[in-house]
Amino acid sequence: MTAPPPNPRVTLALVVLVALLIGANFTALKFALDHTTPLLLAGLRTVVGGTFLLGFVTLVRGERIPTDRAMLGKIFVVSLAITTISSGLLVFGVSRVSAGVASLLSSTMPLFTALLVLLLMGTRPTRLGGLGLVVGFFGTAVLAWPSLSGETTAVGIVALAVSALAWAFGTVFMQWRDFSDVSPVMIVAVQLPMSAAVLIPIALIVEGVDDTDWSMGLFVPLAYAAIPANAVTFALMATIVKRAAATQAAATAYLIPISGVFFGWLIRNERLGTAELVGGVLVVAGVYLLVTANARAKMAASKP
Repeated sequence: MTAPPPNPRVTLALVVLVALLIGANFTALKFALDHTTPLLLAGLRTVVGGTFLLGFVTLVRGERIPTDRAMLGKIFVVSLAITTISSGLLVFGVSRVSAGVASLLSSTMPLFTALLVLLLMGTRPTRLGGLGLVVGFFGTAVLAWPSLSGETTAVGIVALAVSALAWAFGTVFMQWRDFSDVSPVMIVAVQLPMSAAVLIPIALIVEGVDDTDWSMGLFVPLAYAAIPANAVTFALMATIVKRAAATQAAATAYLIPISGVFFGWLIRNERLGTAELVGGVLVVAGVYLLVTANARAKMAASKP
């Protein structure tokens, strides 16, 4: 008996939910940073999220942790790029700029991904995708320009840009190598503890714990940033990829920055200046054009 097709309304609801969960993450990190330091927060996030997701994937889904050294080595590369370097720089960048600006800069990841695919794999984007790259990176320049006047903010801008680049590299690496023997959820469940093993010692050496307030003011936003905004969203994304059309799955890329700006305004009363607003719109437009071009290419390639 053939399974019924996925309900498009349910799929759309999942896409919006993921965008909301991740968008609110930037505001949650701002609250957590009022009580601790950036590297330690990034490390604690991987500990909590990794423990939750590893328990879920082994106890609920019944999957086995991979033991093959070659596979673990590949997962470590992804871990180093996405949940160690990218995550650490993300939290550091959020400590220097507003949640809204951070979410907009982080949304440049698909742009960096397309650029790396071009440079490292020789795959050229379509004309629409190329236009998206130009518009998106121009928007990034407009978005970052006013913030570069202050040294502290400039460091945060650079950190967030490198974070997006590292995240993109990890994504491209997963296209290069074969990860078919391990589920996407298990990959994340293994890479988070790997990142914790790197981030926690570095944080203790560089920052220590003297500036950390071990209170509910830290634990509540940390729990949100680690589980709903991290572990849960990865599981939901795996579901979306299976049931959604390419254009629907890609929609999360340009809904997340909108969600991030909204929660920064709603909860922390953040405001975007004219340059940040124009730059943000251009970034979202560029990502929209790029992911739409990619989605069309995937659908065209899947047709007989």
